[in-house]
Amino acid sequence: MVQTLKVRDAADVEGAIREAIAAEQPVDIVGHASKRDIGQPTEAATVIDLSALNAVTGYEPHELIVTVQAGAPVSDVISMLDAKNQQFAFEPMDTSVLLGTSSGAGTIGGMIAAGLAGSRRIRSGGVRDHLLGGKAVSGFGDTFVAGSRVVKNVTGYDISKLLAGSWGTLAALTEATIKLVPKAESQVTLVLRGLDDATANRAMTKALGSSFDVSSAAHLPVSETRAPGDTLAVLGAPAQALTLVRVEGIDVSVANRARSLAELLLPFGKAESVDTEASVEIWQALRDVVPFAATSPLGNHVVWRIVCPPTAGAALGTALKRDTGGEVIYDWGGGLVWAALSPAADAHAATVRAHAAAAGGHAMLLRAPKEVRAAIDVFQPQAPGVAALSRRIKENFDPRHILNRGRMRRDDLP
Repeated sequence: MVQTLKVRDAADVEGAIREAIAAEQPVDIVGHASKRDIGQPTEAATVIDLSALNAVTGYEPHELIVTVQAGAPVSDVISMLDAKNQQFAFEPMDTSVLLGTSSGAGTIGGMIAAGLAGSRRIRSGGVRDHLLGGKAVSGFGDTFVAGSRVVKNVTGYDISKLLAGSWGTLAALTEATIKLVPKAESQVTLVLRGLDDATANRAMTKALGSSFDVSSAAHLPVSETRAPGDTLAVLGAPAQALTLVRVEGIDVSVANRARSLAELLLPFGKAESVDTEASVEIWQALRDVVPFAATSPLGNHVVWRIVCPPTAGAALGTALKRDTGGEVIYDWGGGLVWAALSPAADAHAATVRAHAAAAGGHAMLLRAPKEVRAAIDVFQPQAPGVAALSRRIKENFDPRHILNRGRMRRDDLP
């Protein structure tokens, strides 16, 4: 029987982890458990629930900095930032769409632990690039402070960056300080229709390489499977291939840049223009991979998240479609390939990883049944040197492998 410990503060987290160390039993760290179906399945008998640590402990709008406890819902924090026309630059992904979990349940701690960023990632960086510091409890049962509350941090190596994307395997984050950016006055999305994957890749590369400060570029190939009623239906998807390029900023600047960018892209076709309100909805749908949603016709498919050099994206996606019969979506100008593949006992892992390696990339299985995730490596297997370094880092944070044991590696044992 699983025991859930709902902690009230960092001292409770320390106590729970020390008890786990004494009992030599691993613990799972959760907020609202919205991402528990990502990663290798874990079997810890004790769950430490951080959801009560949900306060905003500091917000300085003029300094573009927010400090918030790990259990705070991301949706609540975003609503607070919206009131001041501010935002997270990295557009944190809401995984509930793909996983079919409760919408808006993701927490700040989960956002940082997962490190999943949206379409603006290619220009603005990811979660770790905006994480200034935080407080966490290590696998020794001790609280430590990493980074700082200021943008200019010259205190030395910032270990808070290691927590981003660590899936709770290094420490239980209790509080984080994050750098913000102002929201753009307006945004325009240019839409090119009917391009094949390779041509779309060239168009996105040209747009991103231009002087027009493009913030995002994505491509949706034609689909015979996706539901026509998703958020992107307003553009005619999935009946037509769509290539999307976004510019953001001050009204006058956006208008001028969008017009010049449309002229630059004329060799690829005449671009249509979508204004701010519809543009926001489009990029939210791409951020959350709505075409592959759990409620869509592809809801029973496994979903891979593949990162590669942007110029290699089209070749990788085309090869995957040919060899698996699946569907793909390109984001980050081709640098992020989402692949929805038919159910299989091995989730097509060998094929996916072979094509990812050929493209110089890596692949993560983001959605699959528990039994599939238990049978294969969900996260990209590391090269021996990298694996040795990762293990040394783990030993320095959590030598007994108490925290989220097995979440990232099936052989995760002390």
